[in-house]
Amino acid sequence: MQRALASRLAKPFIFLLALAPLGYLLFALLHDALGANPAEALLRGTGLWTLRMLCVLLLVSPLREAMGWTALARLRRMLGLFVFFYAVVHVFAYVWLDQSGQWEDILLDIPKRPFILVGLLALMLLLPLALTSFNAAIRWLGAVRWRRLHQAVYLVALLAILHFFWMRAGKRNFDQVALYAVIIGLLLAWRLRRFFNRRGAHPGTSR
Repeated sequence: MQRALASRLAKPFIFLLALAPLGYLLFALLHDALGANPAEALLRGTGLWTLRMLCVLLLVSPLREAMGWTALARLRRMLGLFVFFYAVVHVFAYVWLDQSGQWEDILLDIPKRPFILVGLLALMLLLPLALTSFNAAIRWLGAVRWRRLHQAVYLVALLAILHFFWMRAGKRNFDQVALYAVIIGLLLAWRLRRFFNRRGAHPGTSR
């Protein structure tokens, strides 16, 4: 009974926990607590939380396998949608707060800053994943095709690190970039090792 109750409460708790960073950023924005350049602070904050949510999403499978917490699989879809949500808020902060919605300036800004193009590409890859994150999409695509489509999240992770690296390259501040690159590298390496282990156990199959 207690386990069932804990399972029912897990999703609302994680939902509120995932919203908390944005709530803090908006609270700080409304109370002039984001420093001299609040638009930039909000832009950087939402970008970092997009990357953190991506790390949490990629951590679900290793943690579930290592700890035997099968219920974690139920959180993956919601966490994936939060990755997309924070990415959209990040782009919104850039377009409307940093660039004041001036599309001509934005189009001129893209060739000067390739990290913007990489970030938009990552967002475009996240869009079909968000649109097919429902049970009806799984039935329509079929489980195998749906799973292959959602493996694009690994490419999104690599693009996110590249976006972060190029963004910090101007100031040569790579400490956080290195930290997140190591985390994502380890999470992707775990999946690669599991893939080759399965291939070794079933040499006649291919994915």
